[in-house]
Amino acid sequence: MNNNKVKSEYNIIFFGTSTFAKIILGTLIDSKYKPALVVTAPDRPTGRKQELTPPPVKILAEKNKIPVFQPESLKAAKNKLGKTEPDLFIVAEYGKILPKEVIELPKHGAINIHASLLPKYRGSSPIQFALLHGDQVTGNTIILMDEEMDHGPMLSQEMVEVEENDTTETLRKKLAYHGARLLMKTLPDWISGEITPFEQDHSKATYTKIITRNDGKIDWTKSADDIKKMWQAYTPWPGLFTFWKNKRLKILTFEVVEHDVNNPGEVIRYKDVFAIQTQNNIIVPQKIQLEGKKPQGAKEFLNGHEEIIGMRLI
Repeated sequence: MNNNKVKSEYNIIFFGTSTFAKIILGTLIDSKYKPALVVTAPDRPTGRKQELTPPPVKILAEKNKIPVFQPESLKAAKNKLGKTEPDLFIVAEYGKILPKEVIELPKHGAINIHASLLPKYRGSSPIQFALLHGDQVTGNTIILMDEEMDHGPMLSQEMVEVEENDTTETLRKKLAYHGARLLMKTLPDWISGEITPFEQDHSKATYTKIITRNDGKIDWTKSADDIKKMWQAYTPWPGLFTFWKNKRLKILTFEVVEHDVNNPGEVIRYKDVFAIQTQNNIIVPQKIQLEGKKPQGAKEFLNGHEEIIGMRLI
């Protein structure tokens, strides 16, 4: 159901950019908490053609006739935001830290939906880090924001199970829908003053980092299980890759097989395809992509590149 004709009784401004934020925004739009304004990142060049592309949140907001604001600097935007006389800021994967003078504008403060069980995994990559560390449980935390990153007191928190073959893409979607439901449960009690924020245990805080393209490079001296965790964390971006003949070879999908090893990174023949030795066991690629080529099955690749057998990937 789309309640575009229902006007919210609260003056809410939503800050978000990503697909995670888009799902949260979609739930707000279909509720009595529909934002009066959406703040998102500026359009950025993407893809090989570097075409100027709007963030997912902007596309959804414009479709629902919600005004969109895309400031390069929030400090410079303080006066414009203040003139809206906001009741509440709701933030979800916006991509920038809100300065103190902006956080203090709304009557009911600024709340943030963060995809981890804070204080664990503060920062920009909590979903990837949960997968990299093989966590069986993660979750969402809603905090009252302060000027430090993911540091503010908590309003609510719930766990979400991590499934065996979750990737960042599947887990992000699961957490987004869960976060939207948690937000809907939290908002009425927060606005009515029935929630007392409680401090995080800052002594237990852990931090993530910004993921870069180079994070997807495989270190074949790692265990096969650790490489699988990398695949889960870095799918769909930046993906897993290695180098062969000075060309990037992406390992798009694979299976881990128990097998004796003696030279991590060496390619061996395995049944009718090929496999790569790790610290322990082997990885058997199913779908790969050589730089400049289209994705193809491992068997098809081997038919055209028999010389890869016995070579060492770096």
